[in-house]
Amino acid sequence: MHIKWNALAQTAGFSFGITVAVVCVFALGILALSRREAAVAAVREGGEGAGAAGGGRLALAGACVCFALCGGAVLYGLSLIAGK
Repeated sequence: MHIKWNALAQTAGFSFGITVAVVCVFALGILALSRREAAVAAVREGGEGAGAAGGGRLALAGACVCFALCGGAVLYGLSLIAGK
């Protein structure tokens, strides 16, 4: 039995890199949601006005994009595993 160590190391490195990327994008989505909550709280208190409301919508859109990217990466990985 012959093990291709180079291919094994490449696969492990790629998997680690994708895992770190997905975790970072998910963390950015959580950060965007927390910034949205801060903007909504500022609007409720009446401190910042319409600018905070627009920032809240933008943060929510960013969070949705981040979570969609994470979901897409997971579904793509599952399709690679169970594709055939």
